[in-house]
Amino acid sequence: MTNDFETLDALGLLCPLPVLKARKRLKSMAPGAVLRLLADDPAAVVDVPHFCAEAGHALIGQEDAADHQIYLIRRTK
Repeated sequence: MTNDFETLDALGLLCPLPVLKARKRLKSMAPGAVLRLLADDPAAVVDVPHFCAEAGHALIGQEDAADHQIYLIRRTK
């Protein structure tokens, strides 16, 4: 994993806040930029991929850490 991304720490936030904060951050980023989203909400496993598909962003990575998930989202438009 490279460090060519912005990180959004959504740890401790419950649905729908991780996705809402990701959407807001992605709007301020240039197309092609990557957002690294940290979330521990159990619903994020479903919500983040669904958000990416609906908004047209690319979910380019998803992994589990010790107590949270890490998502890499590329802004596509």
